[in-house]
Amino acid sequence: MKHLLNLLSAVALLVWGTHLVRTGVLRVFGANLRTMLARSMGNRFTAALSGMGVTALVQSSTATSLMTSSFVGQGLITLPAALAVMRGADVGTALMSVLFSFDLSWLSPLFIFVGVVLFVSRQASTPGRVGKVLIGLGLMLLALEMVVQASGPMLASPIIKAMLGSLNSDIVLEIFMGTMLAVLAYSSLAIVLLIAAMAASSVVPLDVALGLVLGANLGSGLLAVLTTAKSAVEVRQVTVGNMAFKLMGVIIVSPFIGLWLKYVQPHMPGTAQGVVLFHLGFNVIISIGFIGFTQTVAQWVARLLPKPVGTQSRRPHHLDPSALSTPSLAISCAAREALYQADVVETMLLGVHDVIQKNDVQLAERLRKMDDEVDELYSSIKYYLTKISREGMGEEESRRWTDIISFTINMEQVGDIIERVLIDIEDKKIKKGRQFSEAGMAEITELHGRLIDNLRLGMSVFLNGNVRDAQKLLEEKARFRDLERAYAASHLVRLSDKTVPSMETSSLHIDLISELKRINSHICSIAYPILDTAGVLAPSRLRTVNAAPTDTPAAQ
Repeated sequence: MKHLLNLLSAVALLVWGTHLVRTGVLRVFGANLRTMLARSMGNRFTAALSGMGVTALVQSSTATSLMTSSFVGQGLITLPAALAVMRGADVGTALMSVLFSFDLSWLSPLFIFVGVVLFVSRQASTPGRVGKVLIGLGLMLLALEMVVQASGPMLASPIIKAMLGSLNSDIVLEIFMGTMLAVLAYSSLAIVLLIAAMAASSVVPLDVALGLVLGANLGSGLLAVLTTAKSAVEVRQVTVGNMAFKLMGVIIVSPFIGLWLKYVQPHMPGTAQGVVLFHLGFNVIISIGFIGFTQTVAQWVARLLPKPVGTQSRRPHHLDPSALSTPSLAISCAAREALYQADVVETMLLGVHDVIQKNDVQLAERLRKMDDEVDELYSSIKYYLTKISREGMGEEESRRWTDIISFTINMEQVGDIIERVLIDIEDKKIKKGRQFSEAGMAEITELHGRLIDNLRLGMSVFLNGNVRDAQKLLEEKARFRDLERAYAASHLVRLSDKTVPSMETSSLHIDLISELKRINSHICSIAYPILDTAGVLAPSRLRTVNAAPTDTPAAQ
């Protein structure tokens, strides 16, 4: 029991070390890696090379698959190019397994020591994140050594021997077990290294180990499919196409395991090296052999998973799940989605004026339904932001995180107000056949035009963080408030003059200009975080009273 527990803890440490390396590399180099992928799509061979390089650094073909899928989902690259990237990604992770198969245990204490020093001393900076990567590498090397030490005593157990005996000559069971292990561990690299270490210690026979390796390769493809199961069709096409390549590779290569054991394995320097080189050979063969079929497989996948036609999806456009491990990238994705939410709000606000002028009930109904999209976008952005690791953010990223939350809340509330305004216009104006007076309509048009200008200025302030524009936006708040008061007063004058249209629409007119002022207040709130950060925001708008008036009761 003790030896089994030691082995399980070593496996857990290996998986955790792989996770630390993957997330650490993505946080330090994530933006550069994504840029490299996006710029290498000129042809399938450069795409494959970029996939190989990125995966060698990230140590996860699944992470590369998610990044590449997001590019396809955003329309940045084609499906055949994405499948070519994945051909190289599989070779990249196989190369890393070969590297780790060598005896590098002497580096483990060095990596852990240096990594801990960097992480503790500079935790929120780039050196601290590099330290986290070094800790992960050290733990992986330490875990591999622990696997070897813990697996030796288990060989004497008759139960283990019986279990291993049941796997002999059952290639389907071996592939199935390898697939499940890779999915559960969320890393085919960790499982291949574990299989190599156990084969070197004779915990599993070599032929069984090779079958498990094929299953681990299949598992990495299945893991990507499961991860993107709820994503857009364009994203799922990449992972399904990659899974198809892996499945074809396993079917083609599995009958030749015996030939490897007979003709190739005797020339290997050791059992562990034989396992990882088989893993590398498998991926090189299917990558080189299948790279010419990326267009064919892409067409097949497109027929299997056709894009929806004629329906407009409300799904988030820019919330890329693969960017979550890189806070700076994820925050940029959330900011882009927040701007899209503001675009929807702008469309609603522009339509309000047409509804008032043309009494268009159908347009009002369409605009009111758009508020549902604004609400859904707010929920999606908020949920996406909560999944970003706050501990991996720097001070600037944390501030931007807060700004995005504040911006989306304001846009959601503006959408709600517009919906209420539209309902009032339908009930109090359109259904009753009433019209605003000429002067009243001119006032509403003036306020509406200023509101559109302020919304666009607010979007610019949110995007660029320009302090001067933020000050201008805040000045517009006071100017809009003064206009609202002046127009309310002029409306009362028209009532005293007994202007019939003004009397019929009095309640709606007062409510409308009041609601427009509320919308403007939410828009101008975008300026506060920018001005506060710049240190130019006054702590209070209340005038400081230096002395109590002499005519107050307290002074008498």
